[in-house]
Amino acid sequence: MGTKRSRTVSAGPSSASAPNQTLALAAMLFAVSMTFIDQTIVSIAAPDIIEELGLTSSGMQWVINAYLLALAAFFALGGRLADLIGNRRIMLIGTLVFVISSVLCGCVPEGDFAQTWLIIFRATQGLGAALMFPAALAVVVNVFPVEKRGRALALFFGLSGALTAVGPLLGGWLTGWTWRAIFWVNVPVAVIALILTFMAHVPNVRRPEKLDVRGAVLVAVGMGLSVLGLQQAQAWGWSSVLTWVCIIGGLAVLAVFVRYEMTVAQPLIRMQVFRDKAFTVDNLVLFFAMLAFVPLFFFASVYAQVSLSASPNQAALYLLYFFVGFAIASQWGGRILDKRGARPALKIGTALGAVGFALWAGKLTDLSMHNQWPYVALAGAGIGFLLAPASTDAVNRAIGASYGEVTGITQTVRNFAASVGLAVFGTMLTHMTTNRVADTMESRGLSPDEARDTGRSVAEAVSGNADGRAPTGDGPAATRMREAMGDIQMDFAQANQYVFYGMAIVLGIGFLCALRHPGSRVTSDSVTAGPTGAATGAATGAARDSASE
Repeated sequence: MGTKRSRTVSAGPSSASAPNQTLALAAMLFAVSMTFIDQTIVSIAAPDIIEELGLTSSGMQWVINAYLLALAAFFALGGRLADLIGNRRIMLIGTLVFVISSVLCGCVPEGDFAQTWLIIFRATQGLGAALMFPAALAVVVNVFPVEKRGRALALFFGLSGALTAVGPLLGGWLTGWTWRAIFWVNVPVAVIALILTFMAHVPNVRRPEKLDVRGAVLVAVGMGLSVLGLQQAQAWGWSSVLTWVCIIGGLAVLAVFVRYEMTVAQPLIRMQVFRDKAFTVDNLVLFFAMLAFVPLFFFASVYAQVSLSASPNQAALYLLYFFVGFAIASQWGGRILDKRGARPALKIGTALGAVGFALWAGKLTDLSMHNQWPYVALAGAGIGFLLAPASTDAVNRAIGASYGEVTGITQTVRNFAASVGLAVFGTMLTHMTTNRVADTMESRGLSPDEARDTGRSVAEAVSGNADGRAPTGDGPAATRMREAMGDIQMDFAQANQYVFYGMAIVLGIGFLCALRHPGSRVTSDSVTAGPTGAATGAATGAARDSASE
């Protein structure tokens, strides 16, 4: 078996022949496509679900958040289990948990238990995704040697990331038949993923170590509490004690987790990996990029529907401009990583992203998709350039080739950043929308108090608070609001400018971090000694791993 940290391949038919790289990549793409699509598809069907099942608006928000909350809480555990039990096995288990949960979500019975049912199985969907994604990524890393890994993972991240934009389009089309189909559609996708996995002869690579149960509980509680506080900040209010108890309490538990992991012989996460400067910079760049990337789907979609009067499907097409730039640049980023290392791709990506978001922000008040598309695509190209290189470079620097463990770290960083971005930019959008709409309504004759109430109601209705409702009926506020709808569309566009300029700023900070990347390349022939003397700098390819057994 070799040393304690060497990787082993479980015996079985899958290890009898070399894996088919193309089929393995296709299988993993089909598997993770479900997790990306489900991040956005449910929001489109929300009105139909509420109407048929009689859910409360806050309950529907929990149906959406339960998936993301479980995803954030269990990613680190999923990555570690992929190492200990085997990446193929955990990928299959995660896929089965995900698809069974999807079927049960689609079979939710009507009645008082419907809301609880949906929340429970949306959470188990998130658990399945947290098991599946790091294991699937570890499979791709193991199957492709280091020299080819950049392009393979560029395709993996490029296509899987682009599938997030498919969610609203697919959701709108399926909801026309029945909203339950948004969950059932995962069944044929999962079947294809499972068949391709067996056809590809993917080996079950694992590391025979013990699971750090206490660490797993600490990180799940810490991530869960802090993400919950961020998710509920707008509903509870930033001045709410409960909001800050969750956020600060969660961060405190995470601090205890870090200290505890430093004392454990076989921890959930080896904190020594952060002594690798390149690994730390990779994660910092991912953090600042994800502050903009994931929240963008919500803010751009709502902007298109409110300020551009687009339908949900038209809003999804608006996002496709972003993903055209994203998909093209992700392939370039992968080639740059293979030839020159991660540093050039990170610098180019963060710089392009910062410029793209800033130019896009300046065009938001044109209220025209035609005038905005070059800047939307440029912003997408920036994210596309950096996403795969930062993630791949981090995985390549895994301690003892612990790909699942390091993938769990990078994905946890990404999910936490997305939660922070949604909370902070959402609060910014609500505040600026309230102020601008209030000024508009006061100029049209409403009293300051009425104008402020109208502004707050409009802001809550369009910026993500499920309980927010714009004034309706024949009252003075509703009448003035209808008359001022054109001005309100412009007010919302101007409020979004602050959000998009904020996204440009965080990518600018990411550029400053990228400058600190040491620029060292990871190859199959150069292994960098880590802090503990283990191999940390260069994860070898699948052929070399098999030879070391």
